[in-house]
Amino acid sequence: MLENDFYTIVSSEIKEDTISSKILLNKNHQIFEGHFPENPVTPGVCMIQLVKEILEKTYQYNLQLSKISNVKFTALINPNVNQELLISTQVNKEDTLLKIKNVCTFTDSTVALKCNATFLVK
Repeated sequence: MLENDFYTIVSSEIKEDTISSKILLNKNHQIFEGHFPENPVTPGVCMIQLVKEILEKTYQYNLQLSKISNVKFTALINPNVNQELLISTQVNKEDTLLKIKNVCTFTDSTVALKCNATFLVK
């Protein structure tokens, strides 16, 4: 689990089928020492895990990533430049699956990540 170590949820709300969260990255986290020194970049796998954890916390499910598609990293997420991120996740529940469309932006509305994914409810 990355919450409260790699990132903190500042706020989160659900409107209809969309979760909107504001998170704060821990720019002093040790992962940034190796990825990359003096020019930290948030690893893509950490961003996907962060989205999964927000879903699990919101719905109180244990989830397993089943499929991910249309992953587009459109801006480098440097925690020294953009420590605060806005995560918008549209969720469609189907039986034991959560299908999502996710967009991560900086506070200036620059899109940093877009992806579609399917999670299996365990």
